[in-house]
Amino acid sequence: MHVPDGFINAPVSAGTGAVAAVAVAASLRGARRELGGGPGETGERTAPLAGLVAAFIFAVQMLNFPVAAGTSGHLLGGALAAVLVGPYTGVLCVSVVLLLQGVLFADGGLTALGTNITDMGVVTVLVAYGLFRALLRVLPRRRSAVTAASFVAALVSVPAAAVAFTAVYALGGTTDVALGKVFAAMVGVHVLIGVGEAVITAATVGAVVAVRPDLVYAARDRLAPRLELRTSPLTAPAGPHSQPQTEPQTESRSRPRPGGGPRDRSGSPAPARRRSLRPLWITGLVVTVLCAGGLSFYASSSPDGLEKVAADNGIDKKAEDHAAKDSPLADYGVKDISDARLSGGLAGIIGAGATLAVGTGVFMAVRRRRADEDSTAAVRADGGPPPSAPAGSYGGSPAGAGRAGADPGVTDRTGTAAAGTTPGVAGPVRAAPAGAAPVDADRVGAAPARPYGTDARASAPAPDAPAAPPAPSRTDGASADTSAPAPNASAVPPAVPPTAPPDAPPDDGAASRRPER
Repeated sequence: MHVPDGFINAPVSAGTGAVAAVAVAASLRGARRELGGGPGETGERTAPLAGLVAAFIFAVQMLNFPVAAGTSGHLLGGALAAVLVGPYTGVLCVSVVLLLQGVLFADGGLTALGTNITDMGVVTVLVAYGLFRALLRVLPRRRSAVTAASFVAALVSVPAAAVAFTAVYALGGTTDVALGKVFAAMVGVHVLIGVGEAVITAATVGAVVAVRPDLVYAARDRLAPRLELRTSPLTAPAGPHSQPQTEPQTESRSRPRPGGGPRDRSGSPAPARRRSLRPLWITGLVVTVLCAGGLSFYASSSPDGLEKVAADNGIDKKAEDHAAKDSPLADYGVKDISDARLSGGLAGIIGAGATLAVGTGVFMAVRRRRADEDSTAAVRADGGPPPSAPAGSYGGSPAGAGRAGADPGVTDRTGTAAAGTTPGVAGPVRAAPAGAAPVDADRVGAAPARPYGTDARASAPAPDAPAAPPAPSRTDGASADTSAPAPNASAVPPAVPPTAPPDAPPDDGAASRRPER
């Protein structure tokens, strides 16, 4: 269903290009969450798997299979990508494949790239993913149900793409062909192609489910391990006529909980055991190379569904030559190599390798962007400076200034308490420059400053200490000014009543007031 140049006019091609651009931009943003990993899996391993899925789709698309007399079909890949790596990442996988096919192999027009991405990427992914998730809600929680749901989703996604192409052709077709005729021909042949798509998708998803069910993104919540909780008969009440009773078995999903899970000898949570992705990745890479470099030679040479319908109904009358028709890899063959088997095999391996490299690079970049955002959010949640802030600063102010929990007695150069501090919590004390005199606190409305380098808790009275008695009035006629302490003199701490020695006998009411040890 690769639409060539000239099938759709320029205005509609520009419109589908805008739709494809918006879809790709939204997918780049949504793929950050999908590549962030799920239960038991991390994004560092999900991103390379997504690149492998893109390369596998490219390789299998080279395997045209016959569906009717003189007609062939091939995998579209939208359903497969949506089930394995998620809808957003699936759109990116198909988009990378279509881009490299159009640029390197002259397959699908460059002006029709937006139409191809919208039709083969966006429509197939959305239809397949939505139908797959809907089927999982009604099917039993079994692995076979996941495979069956992927079969149905892939089967429906291909005719849906044919309907989407018919709608686009109705808006901007370059030839005058009856729309009903185009619709019947496109949907009829692509229902047959959808059967082959469903078989390939179900076989691939079933193989992954059998060895690594946690890697099937669209079914992770259905394939999570379940924990059986049984009641021991020893907990039943004992009696002369009582019999051990057991409650019916109950099942609950095994979800990671804060503080739960296995623990090591020190009591701290033990790190989760990570299963290696290498065996599956190597197996997928070997299958991809075999399909692109070996089995592609035996693919059907008949025109695919769209080419057959276009030739029979005159849709291709205004088809244009591809801008990359002189590419060294045009038509999936290496230029200047006469052996068809060798030429096609090398072209397939080169294309699969290029798709793997580009796809993995894109997905790793998306994953790295997500990791940076998560680390920044975590640092800000902890109250620390963001990674981009210079050392020792936060929000453009010195470290510790303006944070909750600062010392109420921290003073600035004028001797007043630092602004933005929270009372009641002691913190570091900054030394004042030599020669700086404190400002009278009564005039500025701030708390009296303590001597530099002292702790606020050292001079504060005890919470239970009684208040100091008022000073007696002077009767000797002395002036109050001569007996008043100097303004800069330190305040005398209040007197604390003496306490009885430990070995002194308590009074009559002390025993009732003494707390029990």
